[in-house]
Amino acid sequence: MIPPIAIPPALIVVTPTPVAFTIGPVTAPWYGICYVLALAAGTFIIAREARRHGENPEHVWNAVLMVFVFALIGARLYHVIDQWSYYAGDPLKIILPPYSGLGIYGGIAGAIIGIAIYTRRNHLSFWRWADFAVPGLLIGQAIGRWGNFFNQELYGPPTNLPWAITIQCQYRVAAYPCSAYPFETTGFHPLFLYEGLFSLAGGLIALWLSHRMWDRLRPGDLVSFWFLWYGSVRALLEVFREGYNWTFFGIPVAILVSGGAIAFGVVSIWWRHRLPPSEETAERPPEETANPPPEETADPPIGDGSLPAREPPG
Repeated sequence: MIPPIAIPPALIVVTPTPVAFTIGPVTAPWYGICYVLALAAGTFIIAREARRHGENPEHVWNAVLMVFVFALIGARLYHVIDQWSYYAGDPLKIILPPYSGLGIYGGIAGAIIGIAIYTRRNHLSFWRWADFAVPGLLIGQAIGRWGNFFNQELYGPPTNLPWAITIQCQYRVAAYPCSAYPFETTGFHPLFLYEGLFSLAGGLIALWLSHRMWDRLRPGDLVSFWFLWYGSVRALLEVFREGYNWTFFGIPVAILVSGGAIAFGVVSIWWRHRLPPSEETAERPPEETANPPPEETADPPIGDGSLPAREPPG
């Protein structure tokens, strides 16, 4: 009797290199390129949202550098704390390139600080402008997650699904060594792809809400939507991850933060909508009155004290 032949599962056998190109001493990683594209696309969408709602889009371009710097610092700090066991032996890796580790929650915290500083300095509504940012942020996240693909990171457990991806041995977490999970026949859940697709869907929903439901929303509702949407997605996907470094009483901090994000999203929406519109102060002005045109002043009537009345001809 002929023994059955082991048929390897369907795999997407792609082993990308982290480096896009090198010019002399300068190396351009795909991770960085993906985030630059994400920043450009997100900023463009945010500027369009601001213009659609009657605001000056130049504020977006003026604020983008400062907000990006704060977001980068926050994202890098979150990642370093998360992976401290890796950086503890050589702290210079924290500030020296390549910067291939960023944490979204830290980046969001930094971006919020940057937006708050800019809006305060320019006497703008923080919640209104933060709402403009949500669709671009989610779509930018969907683009940026492809950087994880080129770094062969953010993957889940082994699977036989046809869209499983291969991970080279040097990029495996300790739970999945090649000795137990051969490279040629082992595929993994592409968590980066799942998160990217969910982020894209969330961005499209946020655009729909911004275009079709704006008059029913209150300032900050789209921000709450981001916390609720992304918190739920991240909490779901974190269950599939292995190799945590930052835990609290054995629970991954990312799951705890996601739970807090979901709670903030729900409670903040409830708080803003706890009163019917008739009893709530008008927080979000209608589009036509958000930036009212300057009022035309009529000529003062003759004889009202502002100008001397002309004497009739004698």
